[in-house]
Amino acid sequence: EAMEERRRPGYSVHREVLDEEAVDEIAKKSDSKTFFLFFSSLRCSGPRLKSCLLGSVPVLSWLPRYSLRDNCLGDLISGISVGIMQLPQGMAYALLASVPAVFGLYSSFYPVLVYFIFGTSKHISLGTFAVLSVMVGGVTERLAPDSNFMIWDNVTNASEVDVVARDAERVKVAAAVTFVSGLFQILLGLVQFGFVVTYLSEPLVRGYTTGAAIHVIVSQLKYTFGIRPVRHSGPLSLIYTVLEICYLLPKTNIGSLVVSIVAIICLILVKELNAYLSKKLPVPIPVELLGIVIATVISWQVNLKDKYGVDVVGLIPSGLQPPVLPDASLFGQVIGDAFALAVVGYGIAISLGRIFALKYGYKVDSNQELIALGLSNSIGGVFQCFAISCSMSRSMVQESTGGKTQVAGALSAVVILFITLWIGTLFEDLPKAVLAAIIYVNLQGMMKQFMDIRVLWRSNKVDMLIWVATFILTLLLNPDLGLAAAIGFSMLTVIFRTQLPKYSKLGQVPDTDIYRPLEDYDELKQVPGILIFRSSATLYFANAEMYQEALGEKSGIDITKLLSAKKKLEAKRKRHEKKNAKKAAKRSAANLVRTARDTMTVNDTIEVFVHFIQKRTDHHPSLIDTFQTQLSFYTKVFLLNRKKIFKHSSALFLGGVIDNLQTAGFFNDKVTKSCLFSTVHDAVLHCQSAQKHSPHEITLL
Repeated sequence: EAMEERRRPGYSVHREVLDEEAVDEIAKKSDSKTFFLFFSSLRCSGPRLKSCLLGSVPVLSWLPRYSLRDNCLGDLISGISVGIMQLPQGMAYALLASVPAVFGLYSSFYPVLVYFIFGTSKHISLGTFAVLSVMVGGVTERLAPDSNFMIWDNVTNASEVDVVARDAERVKVAAAVTFVSGLFQILLGLVQFGFVVTYLSEPLVRGYTTGAAIHVIVSQLKYTFGIRPVRHSGPLSLIYTVLEICYLLPKTNIGSLVVSIVAIICLILVKELNAYLSKKLPVPIPVELLGIVIATVISWQVNLKDKYGVDVVGLIPSGLQPPVLPDASLFGQVIGDAFALAVVGYGIAISLGRIFALKYGYKVDSNQELIALGLSNSIGGVFQCFAISCSMSRSMVQESTGGKTQVAGALSAVVILFITLWIGTLFEDLPKAVLAAIIYVNLQGMMKQFMDIRVLWRSNKVDMLIWVATFILTLLLNPDLGLAAAIGFSMLTVIFRTQLPKYSKLGQVPDTDIYRPLEDYDELKQVPGILIFRSSATLYFANAEMYQEALGEKSGIDITKLLSAKKKLEAKRKRHEKKNAKKAAKRSAANLVRTARDTMTVNDTIEVFVHFIQKRTDHHPSLIDTFQTQLSFYTKVFLLNRKKIFKHSSALFLGGVIDNLQTAGFFNDKVTKSCLFSTVHDAVLHCQSAQKHSPHEITLL
């Protein structure tokens, strides 16, 4: 029994321990052969355990085979370069998440180490990401708004925000939503739900990230202008925030505005210089690092905070935070936001990971990536990190500077650790306007995605509609609700595409086996005596009637007339005695065939035939045999021709249709599977051969 249980699909043994009594019991109840086979099968659990372990912890499979000579130098340079980028980006994106800057450094350290152990992509750079950061910021500001931390200042006789208490609460909220999003990703990975990313089409993802980038920009305008707008949440909050900022523009802090403008100009100029000299420079100029260093020095020397009221980063504690379990009381309030973070973060990471995997010829396990990201977020949440994903800019730097394995990511985490322990406190005088400028410049790639609209308009207008709708929904409903609405809209377009397919008659390219729509090409020739009808969508209940109408219009067959004749046939059968019912049905069926020949003598394709016969004869099963018998003399071929996703998948699709027809009892000795063909040309050749015996008939494919 134990052996049979082990043979069942999906059964795996990681470790089995049998005491002496259990062994003796098995030996008594089994013969020697069974006893030997049983314990032989137990010994086979070792390779299973090894395979399971290597699949769950990929670092154990590739790190022992790591080549120092081939990979070490490239990974070292790449790791240092990415680590230098992580410093300013981590601090800047912490502002988006509405938490102190140092927590951006933590988020660039712990999750990266976890992904190094469990991830399967060799080139993506994990860490803080603008879109996820602004989504986390929306949660933290909603659950811990400034209004909850107002205190009275006896010196100024005015109320002010208790920044320390507010930031501590926002860190708890960010950690909680990150922890729950990680649990969602782990759960989805364990149930093999990695395919969920297929519902995030490229137009949807690009439209969504573009809309989220607008949210990011608007959220940083307060640092650029040195103002304090009221926090708005919920649908249309972006509009209200923009109006609030416009209202506060007269109160702009000139010092913050000047710092921001100068920083943006300098960053853009040096990045363009990097692009221009990319082939000559072994490593890109660390423009962001240079920017924050120079800005910090100037701010410290000029005392921008006290003299000009420029907002600076403030206290950056040295060292690492001890692990703290997230506040479980917050889980219920952040569960929806956590799921959105889980889906968006995974979608971004797996999309970029697959690009690099295809380029360098290795495989990225989608389900393992879900688990790796989930562990990175859940463990990061314990260490007060906020949600992470991969960054396009850092990943491109990691690849271009020679990074070949996940070791580059681990080295970048070491750089962040060094900065956090010993250097972080030096950046306390860094103006927040400079961090906002870094965010603006890093988002220029997403702003270029507006060019997608023109490209999609030319290639696929439905995809363009998805892009625009996703962008607008994200702007109006915020990134969390906007994502859900965009996915719903994308699903609706799938239904609409099947509701509005393209019906066409096909013609043959002379002297070839190629068939194309007659209305699209002038040189095509219609095959004499054969009418080939094609639909661009799969047939199902929602578009079956439209399919019939299009077939009647293209072929000239009058479906209504056929149905009317069938009803007359049923009425006539009721008036006859039981012993003559079968003969009467056969004569009426023959009349139906002659009626069809009077119009055009054509027949439906397989799906419409099944729809016509099966749906219209539910109450008279005997008519199925009658119609099959009579129409088999006339119908020469049924052809299924669908748009193929893979080049050789038509046989597989056809097999599923055959199974359905077989189950429905469609085939008999008169209508056999020999009527089915996998290509148009095979069906045409069959029809032409049959027409030699019946030259006056017209056949519909």
